[in-house]
Amino acid sequence: MTSSKFIGTGVAIVTPFRKDDSIDFNSLGNLIEYLINNKVNYIVVLGTTGETPTLTSDEKKAVANFVIEAVNKRVPVVVGIGGNSTQDVIDKIKEVEFDGIDAVLSVAPYYNKPGQKGIYAHFQAIVSSCPVPVIIYNVPGRTGCNITAETTLRLAHDFNKQFVGIKEASGNFQQIMKIIQDKPSGFLVISGDDAITLPLISIGASGVISVVANAFPKEFSNMVNKALEMKYHEARVMHYKLLEIIENLFVEGSPAGIKAALNILGLVQNQVRMPLTPVSRTTYNKLAELIKEIKIK
Repeated sequence: MTSSKFIGTGVAIVTPFRKDDSIDFNSLGNLIEYLINNKVNYIVVLGTTGETPTLTSDEKKAVANFVIEAVNKRVPVVVGIGGNSTQDVIDKIKEVEFDGIDAVLSVAPYYNKPGQKGIYAHFQAIVSSCPVPVIIYNVPGRTGCNITAETTLRLAHDFNKQFVGIKEASGNFQQIMKIIQDKPSGFLVISGDDAITLPLISIGASGVISVVANAFPKEFSNMVNKALEMKYHEARVMHYKLLEIIENLFVEGSPAGIKAALNILGLVQNQVRMPLTPVSRTTYNKLAELIKEIKIK
């Protein structure tokens, strides 16, 4: 079943940049090897963590093609294709060569704040135009609109074979539990928040699309796997081991925090594109201290 590919730990990978703001494909390749060698379940490219809004159309194509080639079908690949114009998203989908792409992650329309009727129509149009399954992405803190449980469930039941599931980053446990309780079989509820992944799995979520797993793929994947196996005592140990660094990754915004952590680990340069800026020296030093503690434990 297609959805089984996306149980466990997906990683929303960063887009590494050089000091001149150009894409650092060498570091991107090294990051992909690091993630696959540390047993993540799938890779998500061109998501929020990848600073996709700052990439040109040509850069997006180049990054996606590079990732697909580098992964070489060793793990599934999910590509982010979303926007606030339904027709524009459909046009983007029509331009894509889907060989090597296992699913599309599509965010709720942002800025223009459609109602639930508009959100349903938007995703109906997208899934009807996409040759691979779609993962809905609900992140109201960034989009300005929430996909309600009722809308998610309607989409899931009406297009059960075409939607893999939903990446839920609303933080609303009541909403998420409603989706888990009433969803059709095979429709996945995927955590979009690293810090609450363990409790979400305990109530029926199937895994996570993670930020922290860029830096700690082995540790975070182990936590997710233990939780999915219902070995909650072992999962809790790993959860609390990583909780403080997860919190500090986001104190000055994402992906600035995770890029600082990856820089400390020697994987990418500490470079983000404007309007984002690197984290402060205080946060950088705190992350370095926490990383050192995690590696010692």
